[in-house]
Amino acid sequence: MTETVQDYRKYLQPDVVAKLSNMELVARLVVEGFITGLHKSPYHGFSVEFAEHRQYMPGDEIRHIDWKIYGKTDRYYIKQFEEETNLKSYLILDASKSMSFASENRSTKLEYASYICAALAQLMVQQRDAVGFTIYDENVRFSMPPHATKTYLREIMRQLELLKPGNKTGTANSLHNIAERIKRRVLVIILSDFFDKPEEVMSALRHFRHKKNEVIVMQILDPLERSFAFGSDAVFKDLETAEELTTQPWHIQKAYQEEMKHFINSLKKECREHNIDYVLLDTATSFDVALFEYLHKRQRLG
Repeated sequence: MTETVQDYRKYLQPDVVAKLSNMELVARLVVEGFITGLHKSPYHGFSVEFAEHRQYMPGDEIRHIDWKIYGKTDRYYIKQFEEETNLKSYLILDASKSMSFASENRSTKLEYASYICAALAQLMVQQRDAVGFTIYDENVRFSMPPHATKTYLREIMRQLELLKPGNKTGTANSLHNIAERIKRRVLVIILSDFFDKPEEVMSALRHFRHKKNEVIVMQILDPLERSFAFGSDAVFKDLETAEELTTQPWHIQKAYQEEMKHFINSLKKECREHNIDYVLLDTATSFDVALFEYLHKRQRLG
């Protein structure tokens, strides 16, 4: 691996990205780091070169074939134009109070999810895919329908930079609301901790599938929320109700870990049963995991 590749790949690490000055820079460097590493294991064979081209289809005009590409690959590709979009996607971001949690020296779940949204939006627009963006907490706070222009991308970055955690969680209610607003089949990517009533959340996720949308669920957790590896004494504060509880975490650590494992596995199992892609991310996970999940889905959709 060359030094240049290493330089770019470091921007896939959350602790490095957290030091950057703005979302546009975050998005550009994360995507460049991702693309640089695409041909390294485990990404061999994946490409984002279809940003400028798409495969020739019967009925396309022959004059639009890129003969240079044909000479290199022995395959027919069509030059793609600015107004063409391949796929419409919605990024749906949970900005409720529970997403403001962070263990020591880490980004909050909301910051981490925002970096992923920024990078995904950048990657989508680079590929001339249309991207929409929605923020919710108890209710939908902000929504933009899908477009594929750089001006539109800048507005998404601006909204992400201004974003603050909001009210209590209303994931199920908000997702039902968003599903009703989507009139045409799209790819929906939801970033949340999913700390809401599981059966109601699954009902909302099924709502998207009933309308024939493709769905990727990205569950964002902090490593400490999974391990419960606190010290000997701790005061726990509910971020949404401000209630406090003093306890010795080691007494309940095993029971907590079992409950968290059940919570995660139940969501994962339900998603798979309804043909919803599921990926578990914690705020220490490198960003290429999320970007690869999207790219893999995109290639399956053709």
